[in-house]
Amino acid sequence: MPVLAYVESAAFFALAALALFASAGTLAIPVFWVYLAIFAAVFFASFLWIDPDLARERMRPGGKKPPAALRLFSGILIAHWVIAGLDRGRFHWSDNVPVWLQAVALVAIAAGYVLCFWAMRENRFFSSVIRIQADRGQYVVTSGPYAVIRHPGYSAGILIVVASGIALGSWLAAAFLVIATLPFLLYRAISEDRFLQAELSDYRNYAGRVRWRLIPGIW
Repeated sequence: MPVLAYVESAAFFALAALALFASAGTLAIPVFWVYLAIFAAVFFASFLWIDPDLARERMRPGGKKPPAALRLFSGILIAHWVIAGLDRGRFHWSDNVPVWLQAVALVAIAAGYVLCFWAMRENRFFSSVIRIQADRGQYVVTSGPYAVIRHPGYSAGILIVVASGIALGSWLAAAFLVIATLPFLLYRAISEDRFLQAELSDYRNYAGRVRWRLIPGIW
């Protein structure tokens, strides 16, 4: 994995920890530590097993900086961590999420990251933008989760977004993140599917075989 990816990932992890604990004003919130441990495990797995060429593509798609929409998405993630910290540690606006539900949400987040990681392992064209990667010899990937749903990365992202604020124990952070990001993820999934059907050879045939975009049996 490129050295820059290590640096940027470590910086983002540190920013997540700072946003949670500094806004809370305390380190004594165990669920925040569990949440960050899942986050750290994902980073380490990425360092060990993600194709370096894919890592470069995700960081600099087509050799360019990621679009502003993705940087805004990262900013929204940080904002929801700050809201969760303020809610849990200082103001207690909506921090009455049951412990059992927080545990379920933590498991859901871990499952979402596992699904995303699996998709990246199977699909070396898992870019951070919608484009045909002719420079990387892109073709239709049909193995792994792609044999069941066409966009497992978006399914994973939606699962993580829905569960994140709940796992942190803040209804307010959960509502903020869902409202701010779910429409964007759904729009991206629909737009990408249409683009690939129009531009990527054999994708339309693949879409005819694998009916479901995000959720097997539903959509």
